[in-house]
Amino acid sequence: MTSFGEELLAVYDNVHARLLARLDGLTDEEYLWEPVPGGWSLRPGADGVLRAEKTEPDPVPAPFTSIAWRMWHIGVECLDVYVKLAFDKVPVGVGGWPGEAAVWPGTAAEAIAELDGDFARFRARISGLDDAALARRCGPLAEEINVFTYLGLMFRAVDEITHHGAEIALLRDLYRHRAAVSAT
Repeated sequence: MTSFGEELLAVYDNVHARLLARLDGLTDEEYLWEPVPGGWSLRPGADGVLRAEKTEPDPVPAPFTSIAWRMWHIGVECLDVYVKLAFDKVPVGVGGWPGEAAVWPGTAAEAIAELDGDFARFRARISGLDDAALARRCGPLAEEINVFTYLGLMFRAVDEITHHGAEIALLRDLYRHRAAVSAT
């Protein structure tokens, strides 16, 4: 019999595989493409290091974001932060933006590899939990992001990956058809 945790991991693996498939062939130009002026992407700091643009709290409405930014968001602001808060019990706090936590690769290939590593690190931590452990509370740090159990953390991860992955897929479709759109 398959456990609840094993079923959730199968869903997580499926969502991960679907996003990686949609990232196949991503070029550096497409990765950094900014279809809307004034949006958030990766920008070099005074030190020349690329960082994702971010403010806390998010402005309302939130700025449009590039594929590069969305990949950073999934990898760092979601999966990496979830591991730090729920497993390592490390506070990330608002002061982390736009500091070292916002550093992200400037090429598509490096970003895909980094994102894949973030997927693997989160999966390794969550896969170590049996069904009883999934029902346990994550602790007060995770509660700061309105996640109370490891099961809730897993659902939140799948939700973030799914909806931002769909946005990335749509941006790739728009990028591919941009010449036809601008010709009309």
